[in-house]
Amino acid sequence: MSNEITPFRIEIPQAELDYLQARLTEARWPVQQPGAEWSRGVPVAYLRELAEYWRNSYDWRAAEAQLNEFAQFTTEIDGQRIHFLHVRSANPDATPLILTHGWPGSVVEFLDVIGPLTDPAAYGGDPADAFHLVIPSLPGFGFSGPVAEEGWDPARIGKAWVELMSRLGYESYGAQGGDWGAFVTPEVGRAGGDKVIGVHVNAATFGYIPFGPVSDEDKATMTESELARLDRLALFKSEGNGYFQIQATRPQTVAYGLHDSPIGQLAWIVEKFKEWTFPATGLPEDAVDRDRLLTNVMLYWLTGTAGSSAALYYEATHVRSWETTPLSTPVGVAVFAEDVAIRRYADADTDIVHWSEFDRGGHFAAMEVPDLLVADIRAFFRGLR
Repeated sequence: MSNEITPFRIEIPQAELDYLQARLTEARWPVQQPGAEWSRGVPVAYLRELAEYWRNSYDWRAAEAQLNEFAQFTTEIDGQRIHFLHVRSANPDATPLILTHGWPGSVVEFLDVIGPLTDPAAYGGDPADAFHLVIPSLPGFGFSGPVAEEGWDPARIGKAWVELMSRLGYESYGAQGGDWGAFVTPEVGRAGGDKVIGVHVNAATFGYIPFGPVSDEDKATMTESELARLDRLALFKSEGNGYFQIQATRPQTVAYGLHDSPIGQLAWIVEKFKEWTFPATGLPEDAVDRDRLLTNVMLYWLTGTAGSSAALYYEATHVRSWETTPLSTPVGVAVFAEDVAIRRYADADTDIVHWSEFDRGGHFAAMEVPDLLVADIRAFFRGLR
């Protein structure tokens, strides 16, 4: 295995963009099923309009150029190609920080936080809060895909991130992540030991939610916001986790439709941006810029990683045993308005030193409310340097 780190630049052949245009033009559309809009999935009228915008107005080359403004690299770790952004602060004393995205996200999630985190003074912040950022694509996602072999569960990814930070020369650093990043980031803390000064998560679930029914006695002691999170969690379990069950059991089967159809890939991702952003009653673009959303979709489409990204669900749910080693690394948790984490259900073996709750923002906090996420990351790590 080579430890070589190779500069990388995104350069999508025009033929691939022309093919996408043709597929969008020739899309075969289903009829709209009866019932309230969004109750049975993404409405045909909404998706047709979004697809038309994608075909005629969205500019991939502009998005490609924006991504290429940041230094990007690839390296091989444990037999897997890993793509990452490495954006160093001008402040030599900046704290190294590795950021991990989730599904259906990508490194695109973090574009609006790179500037404020690496150069806080330019955004009205304290220069002492600067970070050097490492932003990898999860194995099987985007330019880190597809996966070369089975077994890439969160624990293995956490070990890979520790190796990545070591190759970059960082002997002390923090880790942050949401969604799958909230699974991987604690594993970075476990694998990195004393090298990891702190773990910060958002969109946290496992280890921060109840398993099984909650008694009426417990509910009687809950705040209004905690009860609302319980309701959201119950709705997810009853109506919103179909995608999870499919990807956790048959990722290869679902890959055919997503890999072959740009409309299918668009609908699969847009539905989650609709359901998980704040407010859930709004449209996805009410919370996230439409072009940015489509850039995120493009990373799945152009790299053909719908199936290999879905496979992370399979790996995580078929692992022989979950990590039970207590996490001694200090932990910070940010709970945004559409999140479901509840403090009382946090793992007793987790050293939570920072817990914040917000009345806005959702699952994709770095895209929806970058100001709140940046401020919380700064506040958490400020006390750990």
